[in-house]
Amino acid sequence: MKTPVFKGSSVAIVTPFRDGKVDYKKLGELIDFQIAGGTAAITINGTTGECSTQTLEESVQTIDFTVKHVNSRVKVIAGTGSNDTQSALYMAQAAEKSGADALMMVTPYYNKTSQSGLVKHFNFLADRVNLPIILYNVPGRTGLSFTAATYKELSKHPNINGVKEASGNISLIGTTLANAEGNFFVWSGNDEDVVSVMALGALGIISVAANIIPADVATVAKLCLEGNFRGAAELQLKNFDLIEKLFIDVSPMPIKAAMNLMGFDVGEPRMPLCELSSADLETLKASMKKVGLL
Repeated sequence: MKTPVFKGSSVAIVTPFRDGKVDYKKLGELIDFQIAGGTAAITINGTTGECSTQTLEESVQTIDFTVKHVNSRVKVIAGTGSNDTQSALYMAQAAEKSGADALMMVTPYYNKTSQSGLVKHFNFLADRVNLPIILYNVPGRTGLSFTAATYKELSKHPNINGVKEASGNISLIGTTLANAEGNFFVWSGNDEDVVSVMALGALGIISVAANIIPADVATVAKLCLEGNFRGAAELQLKNFDLIEKLFIDVSPMPIKAAMNLMGFDVGEPRMPLCELSSADLETLKASMKKVGLL
């Protein structure tokens, strides 16, 4: 039986930029805000952290800074996935050297691979690190999804802990959990799915919305873990329109806009991502006002 990396809410934290560079002072402030809000783990360099437009050097430095700033107050999950196996290995080993608690690795994108290729890729990486690995399934971004059979095969590796499931495929998640046998854990990768996915047995969420409502996201996960799904659903539905509007355009464009509206001053996304249109910004503002964030 494996031990899950975390239970509850982990924030897929944004990477703040200033003058074209990572703003480490601001990143430290964001981390402190998350920990104060009840976040159980910081996931750095995920999709929301704009890992795809960071250099390898920036990715390594950002993970190293996060580990040092967190200073063991909560878990640190380092995004080290790549469509190039050797690049993923380089980042994974650097994250382990920095002291990260776990790794998150997305499926190869663009070049993609077969299911056999996924098994070879992730087993190759898991053989060469000593940290638990959370797989990341987000076919809307990568064009590639795990199957339940592949999850079952990968669960045999002692270092593969589970998956951040952002496919929205409830059948896949249900089958995966039915096959898990305590050796493979699931975390929701979609804020809108968290209650339904946790009702099936997922252990929490790796969340975009937690960047601005960490306490509410943490409470939803806590209530689900306690079996209070009615209470969790009520709080989830209170924020449901906001959660939807945080994906009014390509993430993390809306969440960064929301954070800037709240005074976090995280900068704009890196190109080719850009600022929201004026119409989308007004729609986002209206949703934020409904829940008292503005």
